[in-house]
Amino acid sequence: MHMGFRWYGEGNDTISLDDIRQIPGVETIVWSLHHKQAGELWEPEEIEAEMKKITGLSEDDRKRGVTKTFNADVVESVNVHESIKTGKTMLGMSRDEALDNYIKTVENLGKAGVKVVTYNFMPVFDWLRTDMFHPSPDGSTALYYDAHKVAELTDPQALIDETLNGAGNLTMPGWEPERLAHLGEFIEAYKGIDHEKYYENYKVFLDAVIPTCEKYDVKLAVHPDDPAFDLFGWPRVVSSKEGIQRVLDLNPSPYNGLCLCLGSFSSRRGNDPVDAVKTFMDRIHFSHVRNIKFLDEAGSFSEVGHRASEGDVDTVGIMKAYAEADFQGYIRPDHGRHLWSENTEAGRPRPGYGLYDRALGIQYLLGVWDSFKYNK
Repeated sequence: MHMGFRWYGEGNDTISLDDIRQIPGVETIVWSLHHKQAGELWEPEEIEAEMKKITGLSEDDRKRGVTKTFNADVVESVNVHESIKTGKTMLGMSRDEALDNYIKTVENLGKAGVKVVTYNFMPVFDWLRTDMFHPSPDGSTALYYDAHKVAELTDPQALIDETLNGAGNLTMPGWEPERLAHLGEFIEAYKGIDHEKYYENYKVFLDAVIPTCEKYDVKLAVHPDDPAFDLFGWPRVVSSKEGIQRVLDLNPSPYNGLCLCLGSFSSRRGNDPVDAVKTFMDRIHFSHVRNIKFLDEAGSFSEVGHRASEGDVDTVGIMKAYAEADFQGYIRPDHGRHLWSENTEAGRPRPGYGLYDRALGIQYLLGVWDSFKYNK
């Protein structure tokens, strides 16, 4: 198992590579080209420059005696253009053009040595919360989903504003203001697209991209819907064990796999994350392990610490399953709380992506892994 940490790049993250380097056990920097819009081609020169930052050491690092380096094996994410999801020309780009750019991007990443490309197939939005810095009982703040608030919304624009305001001047993947300025076009395009039609469009995507993944040894890993149920009448199809199995069956190649985010998957009551890990182990290329706590019968929840007893996700059972299977893929913590100085104006990080709680989460997850891996 390779432990990773998501980093948003120089000038786009409150955390430095030097900060991450000091977290024991981290091998992989999970990265992306965050200035790229969905549908744009990733050029080889851009990829090489970003990977060089991640895998190399500066002269200052060397003078300080730093020797620890990272790999840049995992990209999260290469976002999928809405024309691919809807099968319609959108924002001036046809499905064929968007597919061609995606295929060429995967080829360029494979040639550069990337092993896993993460993506999601959620319509319009990426992950969705109603509060970016919700107060927790211990004085920290955390991402929060209020099911009642979402049920009462008649216009998704309010959530767009909340999310972007919470991000400040940092990018929020899946919530690009340039793209969401066309919300009306998206709403119109998704009319009449049900789950069956969405699966059809999904298969077109997989059948187009997977041959390139096979050729260049790049594993494609879909992130579950977050939260794992339909929103605003738009179909979400990676929300349950049955939905995941259907996606894997759309294209049986082992390169068609999962970025199994157990927090996202667990946001749907009745989903069993430990069972999902065991069931899909041979198709899990990358995994996010985090914890949520349900707060009411409607399904409102808050992100909490990674320790199993903090919430409703069996993080111990998850890491036990991975350890007993000798999982060889990539894992990272996800959506930590905001702790200590991160709750000051000067220290505020990207929502869910502070340093301290994710560093604590890594140590907890590695401790559980070690207890099952080495004490049989």
